[in-house]
Amino acid sequence: MRQLDPRAYEAAEKLMPHHRHTLVSRDRISPVWTDGGAGFWYRADKRFVLVDPAAGTRRPAFDHQRLAEALATASGQDVDAAALPFAAIELAADGVEFAARGGYWRCRLDTYEVEPAQPGPAVDFVELASPDRRHAIFRRDHDLWVRRLADGQEWALTTDGEQDLDYATSPDWWQYSVLVNKLGFPTMPPAAAWSPDGTRVLTHRTDQRGVRRTHRVEALPADGGPARLHTQRYNHTGDERLPLAELVVLDITTGAVVNAQAEPLLMSVVSPVSIRRAWWAADGTAVYFLRQSRDGRALSLERMDPTTGRVDTVVTETGDTRVEPNQWSEGQPPMVAVLSGGSEVLWYSQRDGWGHLYRYDATGALKGRVTSGDWAVREILHVDEERGLVYFTASGLVAEDPYRRSVCRVGMDGSGFVRLTDDDLDHAVTVAPNGAYFVDSASTHDTPPVTTVRDWAGKITVELERADISGLLATGWNPPERFRVKAADGVTDVYGVLYKPHGFDPALRYPVIDHPYPGPQTNRVHPTFDPGFYGQEAEGLAALGFVVVAVDGRGTPGRDKAFSDASFGNIGAASDQVAALRQLAETRPWMDMDRVGVMGNSAGGHQAVRAMLDHPEFYRVGVASCAPHDLRYVHAEFPERYHGMLDEVDYELVSNVDRADRLQGKLLLVHGGMDPNVLVDHTLRLAERLVSLDKDVETLILPGAEHLFLGYEHHLFRRRWDFLVRNLMGVEPPEHRIAPVAFNWEVLAAWF
Repeated sequence: MRQLDPRAYEAAEKLMPHHRHTLVSRDRISPVWTDGGAGFWYRADKRFVLVDPAAGTRRPAFDHQRLAEALATASGQDVDAAALPFAAIELAADGVEFAARGGYWRCRLDTYEVEPAQPGPAVDFVELASPDRRHAIFRRDHDLWVRRLADGQEWALTTDGEQDLDYATSPDWWQYSVLVNKLGFPTMPPAAAWSPDGTRVLTHRTDQRGVRRTHRVEALPADGGPARLHTQRYNHTGDERLPLAELVVLDITTGAVVNAQAEPLLMSVVSPVSIRRAWWAADGTAVYFLRQSRDGRALSLERMDPTTGRVDTVVTETGDTRVEPNQWSEGQPPMVAVLSGGSEVLWYSQRDGWGHLYRYDATGALKGRVTSGDWAVREILHVDEERGLVYFTASGLVAEDPYRRSVCRVGMDGSGFVRLTDDDLDHAVTVAPNGAYFVDSASTHDTPPVTTVRDWAGKITVELERADISGLLATGWNPPERFRVKAADGVTDVYGVLYKPHGFDPALRYPVIDHPYPGPQTNRVHPTFDPGFYGQEAEGLAALGFVVVAVDGRGTPGRDKAFSDASFGNIGAASDQVAALRQLAETRPWMDMDRVGVMGNSAGGHQAVRAMLDHPEFYRVGVASCAPHDLRYVHAEFPERYHGMLDEVDYELVSNVDRADRLQGKLLLVHGGMDPNVLVDHTLRLAERLVSLDKDVETLILPGAEHLFLGYEHHLFRRRWDFLVRNLMGVEPPEHRIAPVAFNWEVLAAWF
């Protein structure tokens, strides 16, 4: 059998998340704020840049060559000015400070003399520092403690924590993540939030009494010895007992403990404090939190008095399907803003079929709507209460692509709507802590980002960086094609991207891979130049010689409510993917529709197998990694809110295990043996069912891997590529082996 050119694997490897970031430079700016946001510095191409937004200037933070020479003299070691041996600096009155070469140094910028310095108090990963950096809180056993950073003195804030009823923890899968363990830490930092003045802590007592126990086996412990059993608390869909968060405020000076006089909050997946569904008022006089019913169809904003524990309901909304504080529950805070010292609230709602902002008073009475139209608010950026203006991002205002975000302004009374970014680009925004300006990264799927600072009139005050993609182009990469087709209903528009194979020749016919992620809490396709983790996977497959297609079908966020609600009762359906591929092939004869495969991860892996079961005549080959193949056995919050409660919808419809008899194509199942999020038994259950049916299935278990396979990329990608190359392309993979990558913080950052 013909063997694939090894150069295809080499190009694909370069495009993987742990390598791709080396091919694009100056595309990401991470501001480090100074003086409360009056200025900031950032690092680009391993050089440090200082920005003064008010003056509209950017300049090198220091003379890199002179500092390198001075550090080399002081440390006795060679220092490359183009790759200084530190990633962060502290600005001092007369220079900069940094940790490098095993020491801590200060460089005076008038003389460029480098001398040893005393670093500020260190804060460990497992600690959470106060805003004034005078104290840090941490967990010890089952209680919360505080440490004074100046002298290291420690004292307990709670003393009644116990097993299954402890403080400041998320559910086990997150709090004790294998990912954290790989980085050398025993746990995630406390699930807590400091008051603005740094004297009190908002957290919760975590009640996991009676929560189901599940198990994982660590086959080869790092310290040797026999296999080790890991037991974690992990609720399933329909379980009576879910983890609960009992909100509490702790005073670090008086020792006062104030419990919320309200029922605890459900937290099947992660702490409400950690995802900012519970937060301090700006002046510290109140705590606000969101309460969502188990089925997701009721949402309320509640106010807690941190001195008495009294809780009052401010706003409540109910619906026939889920009521959400935003459509994107992954990585985005709720779109709720408390104004005027608590007398008004901005509230996000999809009650009219689109996501918009509404204005309430402190009694919960509706004062009026703030935004309106056939488009969706994406994020509240800034509220200028003195001028009565709200700044936000919105999608649906760019005719070419309804997912691209625009920066907008409107009056609190709904008047004077203006698009401040009146181009057709997507705008990813970071607002300065003082609210005086924002950093804007403007791009599209085929337009590299330009990063600027803008004022609230939308004017660019200083350009920061233009991305350099020359390394990316050198791999043979081409930008994906953005397309619009009809969904399976023949009426609804759906959008996606198509990646052509490297060295594309329209006279040839190429095998096709559908690369899905069905949400419903996030999109598969990014509107930005950065395609995200899944997009980088797709780029690698295109380098191997496949046509790769990704579609945001009905049931995903970013559009109107009816579009996102399509997942309810039928989560993970692949009919829109099939419809899209068939329509694309009508005008692209080089798409070989006799060789169609599907590959997905997590929820995308569930959809990949479901696609093969629902459309066995269409999908010939599939790869599913870390997938929840039966939604009755995952965190209750996800399926109950997006698919429906166990007693009201059909869970067999979306169970790959129950419908495994429909499999006809070739299937590879992959899972991490230490996955704490979707346990490995999901893949083993499906594999067992397929074996009992005498179906051919390949199963790959990576014993020490978790949900994202971090540290196992070299083996994971090669095995999946080999399977697709053999079974869909019809050739043998090359002898080339992907080089292992040492797992570290830089690799982790690249994946996200």
